[in-house]
Amino acid sequence: MNHRVLPERPLPGHAVCLDLRAGGPDDPGAAVRAALDVPQPGGERRFLVVDEAAGLVGHQLLYERLSSYGPAQIVCLAVGARGDRTLRRTLTLRPPAAGVLWLLDTGGDDKADGWDPSGDAVLRPLVEVLATPEVFDAVLGSLGEVVHGVAVPAVRVLEHDLTDEARARAWRQAVDGLTGPEVPAGSASPEGVPGALALLLGEGVPRSLSGHDWLPASGRAGARLAACQEALDDAVDGHDRVRGVAGLLGGAGRDVDLPGDIERLTEELARFRTAVADAFGAAGGTRLTAEHRGLLRERGVELPELPREITRAGIVPALRDHTYDLIGRGLPLRSVAARLSALSARTAPAGSASRLARLDAICGPERLRRLGGRYPFTAGGSRPAAFALTGLLALLAGVWPVLGWILGPAVGVLAAVLAWLMLRHRPNRSPDGRIDGGGATGAAPRLVGGVLGGLAGAGLGQFLGPPVWAGAVALAVSVPAVVVLAVRDWTRAVDDWWARADPEEAGRIVREIHALVLTTAVHDWLFAEVRHHCSAGAGAVARLLRDLAETADAYGGGRAPDRGADWTSDWTSDPAPDRTSDRAARDWASWDDEPAEPASGPRPGPGPAGGADTTTATWSWDDWSDSGEEDGWADMAEEPPVRNPAASSHAPPSPPSAPHPQSSSYPQSSPYPPSSPQPALAPAPAWLERRYGDGGPALVDTLVGDLVAGTVLLLDGCWAGIERDPGGTEHTAQARRLTELLDDARIRLERDAAASPPPPYEGLRDLGAVTSLAAFTDRSERPDAARLTGVAPDAVARLLLAEDDPGSTVALCGPEHLRLLSHDPLAARQVRFVPEAMRRGAAGDDIWRGTAEGVVWTGAGRHAGILRLVPLRADVVHTVRAEEAGEP
Repeated sequence: MNHRVLPERPLPGHAVCLDLRAGGPDDPGAAVRAALDVPQPGGERRFLVVDEAAGLVGHQLLYERLSSYGPAQIVCLAVGARGDRTLRRTLTLRPPAAGVLWLLDTGGDDKADGWDPSGDAVLRPLVEVLATPEVFDAVLGSLGEVVHGVAVPAVRVLEHDLTDEARARAWRQAVDGLTGPEVPAGSASPEGVPGALALLLGEGVPRSLSGHDWLPASGRAGARLAACQEALDDAVDGHDRVRGVAGLLGGAGRDVDLPGDIERLTEELARFRTAVADAFGAAGGTRLTAEHRGLLRERGVELPELPREITRAGIVPALRDHTYDLIGRGLPLRSVAARLSALSARTAPAGSASRLARLDAICGPERLRRLGGRYPFTAGGSRPAAFALTGLLALLAGVWPVLGWILGPAVGVLAAVLAWLMLRHRPNRSPDGRIDGGGATGAAPRLVGGVLGGLAGAGLGQFLGPPVWAGAVALAVSVPAVVVLAVRDWTRAVDDWWARADPEEAGRIVREIHALVLTTAVHDWLFAEVRHHCSAGAGAVARLLRDLAETADAYGGGRAPDRGADWTSDWTSDPAPDRTSDRAARDWASWDDEPAEPASGPRPGPGPAGGADTTTATWSWDDWSDSGEEDGWADMAEEPPVRNPAASSHAPPSPPSAPHPQSSSYPQSSPYPPSSPQPALAPAPAWLERRYGDGGPALVDTLVGDLVAGTVLLLDGCWAGIERDPGGTEHTAQARRLTELLDDARIRLERDAAASPPPPYEGLRDLGAVTSLAAFTDRSERPDAARLTGVAPDAVARLLLAEDDPGSTVALCGPEHLRLLSHDPLAARQVRFVPEAMRRGAAGDDIWRGTAEGVVWTGAGRHAGILRLVPLRADVVHTVRAEEAGEP
């Protein structure tokens, strides 16, 4: 294929481009088969075909083959000649599945004998625009609305580049994005780190050690732990026996010694704490030795072997994965170094002696004193309430005539006796009286209230004279009620005293101490060697990253890029595949879009490096007429008309300090000679304007991504040295390799605004282990040119606002072809297209007001502009059937 017209690397999802013109592929059938093999997503099959207008009928079978595997959409760029006055096309190229754009003049330096290479060069931007899926669909839909589905395009396109200042600023920002500012270390967290490092940062115990007996019962600490648990169990069992009817009316209240059990529990807990503190102090170093293991075994702590979840050999690979993951999140080198420094400080072994403060907080003298305290026992509730309730029950019992004088006061005596039993059997008193916390149960108010209530009930019964069965019922209700209420008060009082004494707090203290012993045994004793290795390794990587950041800062601060005479790069180079950036758009300033006028005389176009050199007169709807007298172009088919030398009103400003467009020498001031001679810049067609932007939002991100990708490769060769000797890592070689990486990135920035990818990175040992590296190790996909160069969005908006002015576009036909076009201005269709990245520019959405409606926003590309489709007269296009074309 003719690679001067077709892109060498079409973007995914774009239309598949074919060139079927003479001088193109030797075998058009093979080209069609190759195009059919190109996968297209979503079941949409788009084909953009460049062909000669005279060969459309002869290539009918090729067009039919493009639709042989299902419905296909075809847009044909039919390149015509000066003498063409009619267009013959086949049935395959009819709407709605196909359409034809008839190009009679591309705005380049065309020859009378045919198309020269410069004509193909100026055709290339049009192919790139039409291959964009959004523009392709819009053009094909518009062609379906015009007569015969054939139109002559009138185009105005903006193309973008960078200024020297934008390059220098982008370079500084890229280096700053790689290195970052100095930040405090902060603190390390187990979240978001590999499993081996999370074990060192957390307080948990590996699963393989979950069943290990750290404090065997045969040891000193284990025996104290068992004694604490036994004393707690005795106290809990005694409480269960005392509360309820059995504790009040049975013998359990006299046999259980709850105060003694709690006192023994407090003493055993103090002994257990002392044993644990002795173990912490005996092996308080930062490295576990065989001697330390022996000391711990004597004190009742049994350590197992290092678990399989973590080993010394797996620490550096985990550090590598964690470092790559931090880089993959977009953190600069100094931020990554700060987090690794925090990891180094967190994993540094501090020794078990540092846990003594935590042990005192768990089981200090104050908690032991509170646990062994003596609390009074109170029962019966409010004394006035007890007086009134007992009196009411005694009154009910006393309504029995005659017998009420005895039964009523007897109920009051019963209530007082039960209150005395509560005081006698109170749980805070030892059976031998050695420990007694005191108490009160309200026996006197119950006795007084019961006697008075009983006498009052007897008098009431004597006065009313109720039947005998009524008195019996009242007695049957009052006596059980007195007993039930007493049992209820007793149970509540016992539970209240137990909650205030809180012996079960000793169980919580024991569990906390045991958990502290497990944490200390795992992280301060068992993992001591691994933690030391991790701390040293993380510190070594942090120092390396800081040294690399200082090297990059020194390079970026002392050697700012200068574009110089690098304006001779091939402007027809392929735009790299688009890549959406996750970073926020950086601020970029707009520059004045209006070209400066010379002091005197008409100013010609900017020339090859600066935009459109208008050599073709702009046409207008007012130039057309049905009059045969004014239509004098028929006799001038072989003679080109005199062209207007005036410059286009849309010509962009010339680049600052731009050298002569034909100069191909590299600037003498640049420290980097060109790797190969640069071709001369091709002259721009009249419809193409080059805009010199101030750097798009994706430019710095792309440069940072390239630098980070090279840094990842650089780090990949350092892990073996860190594994061997974390403290003796030499950084000179890494600094030299980083300088080479910066040289390569700077040269690509000067050459094509970082549109070309860096050399393929090889040497990463395990790419699949860290998925976040995918965006940095594969730099083949690049953002579109608009997002890299940052064209001024207001210039594009002003161009799109001129939709009602046909003079704002350049027709791709000569003046001799105007008579072939339709005379109805309303018959023309227009497609306005702008890359989506321009709409997200720093200038905001206000500039798009009045233009956003009807604009085709493309996801990729470096071009923005207007494509006007001008239909032809009905008698100009002829549809040829297969038999008319000589086909069987």
